[in-house]
Amino acid sequence: MANLKEIRNRISSVGSTMQITSAMKMVSAAKLKKAQDAITAMRPYSEKLTELLQNLSATLDSDSGSKYSDQREVNKVLVVAITSNRGLAGAFNSNIIKEARRLVDGSFAGKQVDFITLGKKGNDILKKTGKVVENNNAIFDDLSYDATAEIAEKLMELFSNGSYDKIMVIYNHFKNAATQIVTTEQFLPILPPEASETKSTGDYIFEPSKEEIVEGLIPKSLKTQLFKGLRDSVASEHGARMTAMHKATDNATELRDALKLQYNKARQASITNEILEIVGGAEALAG
Repeated sequence: MANLKEIRNRISSVGSTMQITSAMKMVSAAKLKKAQDAITAMRPYSEKLTELLQNLSATLDSDSGSKYSDQREVNKVLVVAITSNRGLAGAFNSNIIKEARRLVDGSFAGKQVDFITLGKKGNDILKKTGKVVENNNAIFDDLSYDATAEIAEKLMELFSNGSYDKIMVIYNHFKNAATQIVTTEQFLPILPPEASETKSTGDYIFEPSKEEIVEGLIPKSLKTQLFKGLRDSVASEHGARMTAMHKATDNATELRDALKLQYNKARQASITNEILEIVGGAEALAG
């Protein structure tokens, strides 16, 4: 059995770890509230904008489609992997990496697949494949629509100039603090609306023309889509870290309690041995 000093040191070490994980849990919980409010407020706008774009696109002639709707043979694919800059968030980052590898080995097997990573953790792993063409960690330092718009414009340019035939985005969709859903969305080309999902635009007079309205809405919709993905990812990160640190704190508490029990048993055994030695010595002297 380990000596008392070793057990005391372990109890102290586990106690220090427990304080750290508990503090990290509280910090993530505070940040989660703000991030959750941000993504919850944004979703209705993003969904309505997408719905409006689909309704208008469905009424356009097939030969008047946007350059961002160009469906061509897929040979070169760009995947935007959104992770975080920090770890200690459970499977938050590893799930994105797994999905990225699944796309390379599955859906786009035999195609040229490159990556743009938004977040340090994803870049650290995916850069080993040699397929990361760009990385942006600073986007999360002060997440804003303007900074996201610059990235979205670059993606639109890469598609429109033929550098890539398809652009995908992978991120964690925020459901609640305990649940994050790995989501893969096609960023470009824009998917044609399904007839069953479109709604009638009614008998309206458009000024300017519907074509001009759609051309103006598409870049805005794409920028909003990417910004929503980043906000989803930030909220998911804080939720995943809060859950991970909660479990770590619980595990540390259980380990500390087990060590205390072990310490008490060892201490009791030590005291019993000392008593036996004293009694044995007293009997020896008496004899």
